[in-house]
Amino acid sequence: MEFKFDVVVVGAGHAGCEAAAAAAKLGARTCLITMDMNKIAQMSCNPAIGGIAKGQIVREIDALGGHTGEVTDATAIQFRMLNRSKGPAMWSPRAQCDRAKFIWTWREILENTEGLSIWQDQVVELLTEENKMPYRGVDNALQGNGKRSVVGLRTLQGVTFHAPCVIITAGTFLNGLMHIGRTKIPGGRCAELPSLHLSESIAACGITVGRMKTGTPVRIDGRSVDFSQMQRQDGETDFHKFSYMGEPRQLPQLPCWITYTNEAVHERLRAALPDSPLYNGQIQSIGPRYCPSIETKLVTFSERTEHQLFLEPEGSSTRELYLNGFSSSLPIDAQIEALKLIPAFRNLQIYRPGYAIEYDYFDPTQLRHSLESKIVDSLFMAGQVNGTTGYEEAAGQGLVAGINAARKIAGLEPFVMRRDESYIGVLIDDLVTKGVDEPYRMFTSRAEYRILLRQDDADARLTQRSYEMGLASRERYDYWLRKKQTISEIEDFCSNFSVKATLINPGLKALGSEELQRGCKLIDLVMRPQLSLSNLAPLIPALSDKLNHITDRREEIIEAAEVRMKYSGYIRREKEIAAKIQRLENIRIKGHFHYDDIKSLSTEARQKLSKIDPETMAQASRIPGVSPSDINVLLVMMRR
Repeated sequence: MEFKFDVVVVGAGHAGCEAAAAAAKLGARTCLITMDMNKIAQMSCNPAIGGIAKGQIVREIDALGGHTGEVTDATAIQFRMLNRSKGPAMWSPRAQCDRAKFIWTWREILENTEGLSIWQDQVVELLTEENKMPYRGVDNALQGNGKRSVVGLRTLQGVTFHAPCVIITAGTFLNGLMHIGRTKIPGGRCAELPSLHLSESIAACGITVGRMKTGTPVRIDGRSVDFSQMQRQDGETDFHKFSYMGEPRQLPQLPCWITYTNEAVHERLRAALPDSPLYNGQIQSIGPRYCPSIETKLVTFSERTEHQLFLEPEGSSTRELYLNGFSSSLPIDAQIEALKLIPAFRNLQIYRPGYAIEYDYFDPTQLRHSLESKIVDSLFMAGQVNGTTGYEEAAGQGLVAGINAARKIAGLEPFVMRRDESYIGVLIDDLVTKGVDEPYRMFTSRAEYRILLRQDDADARLTQRSYEMGLASRERYDYWLRKKQTISEIEDFCSNFSVKATLINPGLKALGSEELQRGCKLIDLVMRPQLSLSNLAPLIPALSDKLNHITDRREEIIEAAEVRMKYSGYIRREKEIAAKIQRLENIRIKGHFHYDDIKSLSTEARQKLSKIDPETMAQASRIPGVSPSDINVLLVMMRR
């Protein structure tokens, strides 16, 4: 066996799986190194994919030809579309998954990806050498600048891998340290060893290392739960899913359950706070703001008398349940005794307690938008090592890193998505432009163009680009072209079909919509909030015939066409705004300025611009501390 590859991916979590599959599919000889082949794509915390903005990311991954969406559909045991009460820009798919089946479905995909090898081992050292001629002539600006380039890796088993591109996707394993009360256990996950020495090897190259913290809750034996004391929450069974391809969900759909903490629970937890690593000084690193531990909730929201908890299934054939909302690093006895004060858990038995974990991450402002390091040539990073939290954020980064590693090998320009093109583009731009001071989680509010970044139109935004670079399959691309054509036909029909008031008014009245005073085009009715293509079809035979001719993915296509029509004005306005901002994106400034010498810039702007060295004027405008007046100074200098 020869240990020479084009791309080596370190870590087989959600980022690593997408990175390895993408690089291999684009023609790079790829190896994925994992410490445990039985834990590939392990859901370290919640056994769920998607959620607010996260669901949009998974749809984008799928539109690009990644696999997270199809694996989720194949292993989903409950599906819900969140935020239905709001506009479609806010709709976000989410699915509970069978944890074990998720692992093996991903592993089957990886083992059958041509050009992809898997190696079980632990990486302990990044191998670099002084940069000479860049690999295949990519990025000639690097010649003779004294930087270092990746040449390979060394593992704990003593194997040396030779590779001109390396992607680090090690998750929480880099110097991972778990906390349960005052007990500290080295590990990257429960019962799994940490990855030691690799962080130090990367830091020795000049890359900044920091520490972050996350946590996970207790796992409960379902046989000890009194479900009669809880509120049942069923999923949805309509056509929605994550992948634009593939079959509908196949596994039995299971319920989740809702319960609440109470004052007695809070009193027991407060008594244990002196032993909490978060409050006794044992943990110094920063945890996720938007997924706080139960002890953090007690301190931050001291006026609350209860907190909602979700009991979620871990799989279709296991009694193990996940208690969402009760992440904790308190001592084991405090966790169990507090939970037993909830009526549903009076006879509680658990499989393991919750715990906190600290781990190393690397400053993402030292990355380019391609996720390649600015410090070490051909070193890419993705996932929690970049300061993010969540499977979806990791998978999106991994896909981009894998694409760009393969393109680097082939001597091609990097693949970069704009902020008006995808949530993944927003995520990466935020990371490399603003950096992180806490684990980064995606929200719809982070995107200024969220009407353009809906979950229903990820294929419209991304599939053609992906097909043109060789990642999305011909089958996926052809399906998108057929869908696009059908949507256009529906829109044209509605724009041109005339409706007579006398014929439609009785139906409109029955639907609670205002009657027409005169005839109009069908699209004018579709744009009313009470009306839809589905409830108008029985009133308009021609529309019914038009929709009935759609045989493939009928509901999906009708919904996509309807959203485009109802929100056409908002979509057009956001596109116009995005086009104006794009003018700044087209002004390349990297390498044009020595910011320290521009005295007309503010001191903070000089420092931030020198550190981040933005690629474009638009990126410079998004750097915290760079004011509009600073941008005007740079624009004037560019004109000169």
